[in-house]
Amino acid sequence: MADRVVDPVAGAVTDRRRWIALAIVMTASFMDLVDVTIVNIAIPSIQESTGASFSAVQWVTGGYALAFAIGLITGGRLGDVYGRKRLFLIGMAGFTVASALCGFASGSEMLVATRILQGGTAALMVPQVLSIVHATFPAEERGKVFGLFGAVVGLGAVSGPLIGAVLTEWDVFGLGWRPIFLINLPVGIAGLLLGRVFIGESKAERALRLDLPGVLLASTGLLMLIYPLTHGREAGWPLWGHLVMAGSLPVFALFVAYERVKTRRDGSPLVELSLFRVKSFAAGIGVQLTFGVVTGIFFLVWTLYMQLGLGWSPLKAGATGIPFSLACSTAAGLSVQQLVPRFGRKVLQAGALVMAAGVLVYIAEAHRYGTGIAPWQMALPLVVMGAGMGLIVAPITDAVLAEVPREHAGSASGLINTVNQVGLALGLGLVSVAFFGAVPTGTVAGEPFVGAFQHAMWWVLGVLAVVFLLMFALPGQRKAGPAPVAAEETEQELVLV
Repeated sequence: MADRVVDPVAGAVTDRRRWIALAIVMTASFMDLVDVTIVNIAIPSIQESTGASFSAVQWVTGGYALAFAIGLITGGRLGDVYGRKRLFLIGMAGFTVASALCGFASGSEMLVATRILQGGTAALMVPQVLSIVHATFPAEERGKVFGLFGAVVGLGAVSGPLIGAVLTEWDVFGLGWRPIFLINLPVGIAGLLLGRVFIGESKAERALRLDLPGVLLASTGLLMLIYPLTHGREAGWPLWGHLVMAGSLPVFALFVAYERVKTRRDGSPLVELSLFRVKSFAAGIGVQLTFGVVTGIFFLVWTLYMQLGLGWSPLKAGATGIPFSLACSTAAGLSVQQLVPRFGRKVLQAGALVMAAGVLVYIAEAHRYGTGIAPWQMALPLVVMGAGMGLIVAPITDAVLAEVPREHAGSASGLINTVNQVGLALGLGLVSVAFFGAVPTGTVAGEPFVGAFQHAMWWVLGVLAVVFLLMFALPGQRKAGPAPVAAEETEQELVLV
């Protein structure tokens, strides 16, 4: 341990071992990012293999997002209370076991259940990542570390669909889609063994208390809203579904009332309600929620359109998305480094308009070429949509947090990420209306899915219009001087975007 030195000011370990710890937590973040995107491309294969209904397909993706969203804030607090290393390793162990269960799922019901478990364990693992970085690296090195995280996010966004497509197409050992989950096993086991040795333990000096009743109320309300929305079409939109969705409103009202009581009692609510008095933050939460709905609808519908509607292979569909990913990454870099400092909020609004223009071009081309459309003909709308998304996703967190008091920055950042995941889950639930609602009953593939894709894209356009309008309440332009929120606190978005 001769090379181990502790910074007396920052209290951070500054030996070479910290870079191994960084590689471990970055690998965990990469696993989570890939696991979100890798599944969509394999959905048709999963459906064919397991006989999964369309609502089950939505839960394979939406169940992960919902469990992840519900557990994010509590997962971070558990790490503060009981130790970040301990919770990280527990989360990684659970994520690895859940991945194995997903890979060996005997049917669609088991796959949905294990995907929910996977999302819940990811919510224990992911919030610890940047907390471990804070405890391990001195302040002057964190900029370099966050730059690496940005590269990991970009790599995960591009490689997830391609890895999923390759593994599904190759049919490794005759396992079909199952390797997209089983690939996590060796990575998870190696991370556990190395993490025990190289990651240092840390806790918060003053950790907030857990709010389990708040978690229960929020979870119940979300399930009451999303479950009937997902299953309603296949069940013929029964009365009970409408009643349950309506019943979610008083549950959410009860949640707000309880959070106020919890705030007065011990100052440790799940959601810091006073944040919503900040106009830009309240509007920003609306932006995150609605933009999550956009991504939830588009990415699942897009995959089903290419594979079920056009009959493309997973590899062909996955490769078609490369222009989108490259355009998104390029625009994200430009927006943060050059455009937002000069034009502020207008960059985000331009992103919404550019993305909407791409949606219109895609609708026109899908209508013109029908089932004969080629990947190169999709390149233009995908590049335009990717550029628009890049102008939004990179600077949005900083814009939402711009007027939030520094003492609430951590809570606000966690809430932003949670709401984005809730929006994603809600968007996936709305696929039953926006997409499957336009597919004739009994249809499993072919031309009707092309028309349903166009129908769903009009939904995407409508939600983007709401996103654009909400952005008017964001701060116009950052004033000169120090940012009101520490950079390292806002970088949590890098791990969770």
